[in-house]
Amino acid sequence: MNYKQMRSVVRGKIIFFIPYLTQADLYIYHMWDYHTPMEDIIEGLNNAVKAGKTRYVGISNCYAWQLAKANFYAREKGFAEFISVQGHYNLIAREEEREMIPFCEDQGIALTPYSPLASGRLCRPAGETTKRLELDAYARFKYDKSQDADASIIERVKELAESKNGLMTEISLAWLLRKVTAPVMGVTKKSNIDGAVKAVELELTQEETDYLEELYIPHALAGVMAQNGKQKAGDVV
Repeated sequence: MNYKQMRSVVRGKIIFFIPYLTQADLYIYHMWDYHTPMEDIIEGLNNAVKAGKTRYVGISNCYAWQLAKANFYAREKGFAEFISVQGHYNLIAREEEREMIPFCEDQGIALTPYSPLASGRLCRPAGETTKRLELDAYARFKYDKSQDADASIIERVKELAESKNGLMTEISLAWLLRKVTAPVMGVTKKSNIDGAVKAVELELTQEETDYLEELYIPHALAGVMAQNGKQKAGDVV
């Protein structure tokens, strides 16, 4: 993707999502692009900032070493750096804690993770089904392989929610809000919104946090991060 193509994409997305908006506050580059030189990407995004199309740029779905490489290059050239990372992070998907989160904390980079409720799995007891759980093939691709290990964590979310007379959504998001700047959350019902609002005011103790985290075991990368390696090998365009 060259600069002209990138400029067209940025402008097109702004117009498509918010027709009356001429400038985005934050433009997030969706995933690391193995087909385009990193230098071209950074320069293109910097030009979008200079042109007033976006105030800042962020990135999603990359490794910590890739973010470091990109930002150190941008810093050397005086270009706009990535100021946020939108990664896959929740109570049953914590691989970002290995390198990405420590790096972002050190560099002052905001964390705005997606899938904060694991596609609904952290909102309800393990084993309880919904139409989405049955039909969302991509979510199953991300979570089904680890569902047995995750069930014990989800059970602890349920226990804590019951002890506080609250929703599992509140507990799951309250845990996440201790870790990140602002999670990206989609909703399908009013209770999701209610839970998100209450989670902001809910403060978990360190003991409760440790209880939720205690049973986590390492997971294989899932979703976009798992597929992106194939892109590097030329299997995905």
